Amino acid sequence: MSEAPGDGLIAVVKRDCPTCELTVPVLGDLAQRLGVQVYTQDDPGFPETVSDRIDDTALDVSHRLKIEVVPTLIRMAGGQEIDRTYGWDRSEWERVARVTGLGAGLPESRPGCGAKNIEPGDIERLKIRFNETGLKSRRIEIGEGEDDQEAMHERGWSDGLPLVPPTEERVLKMLDGTSRDPQEVVGLIPPTLAPATVEKIAVNAVMAGCKPEYMPVVLAAVEAVLDEAFAMHGVLATTMFVGPVVVVNGAVRRRIGMNSRGNALGQGNRANGAIGRALQLVIRNIGGGRPQEVDRATLGNPGKWTYCFAEDEEGSCWEPLSVERGMQPGQSAVTVFAGFGLQGVVDQKSREPESLCRSFAEALKVMFNVKSAPSADALIVMSPEHERTFRNAGWSKARVYEELYKLSKIPGEELVIGAKGIAEGSPNPRAGVMVDKFRPGGLMIVRAGGGAGMFSGIIGGWSSSGPRGSTPVTKEVRN
Repeated sequence: MSEAPGDGLIAVVKRDCPTCELTVPVLGDLAQRLGVQVYTQDDPGFPETVSDRIDDTALDVSHRLKIEVVPTLIRMAGGQEIDRTYGWDRSEWERVARVTGLGAGLPESRPGCGAKNIEPGDIERLKIRFNETGLKSRRIEIGEGEDDQEAMHERGWSDGLPLVPPTEERVLKMLDGTSRDPQEVVGLIPPTLAPATVEKIAVNAVMAGCKPEYMPVVLAAVEAVLDEAFAMHGVLATTMFVGPVVVVNGAVRRRIGMNSRGNALGQGNRANGAIGRALQLVIRNIGGGRPQEVDRATLGNPGKWTYCFAEDEEGSCWEPLSVERGMQPGQSAVTVFAGFGLQGVVDQKSREPESLCRSFAEALKVMFNVKSAPSADALIVMSPEHERTFRNAGWSKARVYEELYKLSKIPGEELVIGAKGIAEGSPNPRAGVMVDKFRPGGLMIVRAGGGAGMFSGIIGGWSSSGPRGSTPVTKEVRN
């Protein structure tokens, strides 16, 4: 590391800065009149007007001096900084240098440029070199001959797919995506109830392939699944197909480039895929929720890798899911739902809302089991073409809900053991009674998907949906 600067005038510059180039004659003048220690960030031969310029291409001195803008002029006395200015401002340079007549013929002022030591990549490297990261996670050394991917897989960190190695530089960059304290405990992750700090969540976000700007959404999703109402331990430990489904609303969707349209529930969008994957890795790596251990799913579903998408609010004629659940319009939020894989609803001929509602209701009746009522909750992913049928008829979302609840009722005699030749069913006689397929509030509708295709989807819920099991949880994306 470079030696600390001595007393007197200090200038920090880089050639790749027009304002630094502008000050070259001023620096030469100061070197002759007073003497000045000039540290150059990118070219040891710059500026040519100063003979004893100092190479700071390693950026050690710039980091120690906390340089943010170049050129910066500093006066030191007794080993302490006593004055500073940055950019080019004749009066300020004369004040700090304690001379007059600087920069004759130059403009009065010019803004400076960003210092090289605070550029992405450099700032993280310097923090590590100076032991300023503040990271508390245990560091694991990978052997010189080990392959990073194989090492992470063998240590049990992987969900079965390749991971991004969580180096200190990458974790620091990820933490730049949130203003929250890295050591803040977001919650206790089941099943081990290990504390999940913002830092540890960032480690898993790195491995999942997230960008730093995704961090607030990842944190909100973690907070949501840790809400007691969601019952994450039960969602994890059940033998059913269930896993967290994340629906994102509000301005953050567009800011981070999430997909709410064509193939919204499929592959191809980094934000959708990485956010859902980060949540699953947090559960796996912090909480210990691994398949064939506490995760007892008989079959599971592909959504247990990642199940995250955004609602197409701009295209919808209805209020977004988050607003329906108490958030303000435009407020960024996530809603988590304990859901299965996707069940398609294909209706390409209905042009009247009554007919389309009947198609949805019949599909909803067979969800979980045709003999199951009241059944688990369900999330309807309404395609634009199907939503258009309701829009054209002037139907509100509330009216659609009303029709679906009514049309999905099932005659009680069809639900008893043996009815329809099916052994599954209720032992209690229910003749003459219409039984609700869903509890009040057990249905949710969100719009997403491409503009072509009269195909919607139903994401069925866990059998323990409802007040005594898992209920959907909505959390604000805090920053």
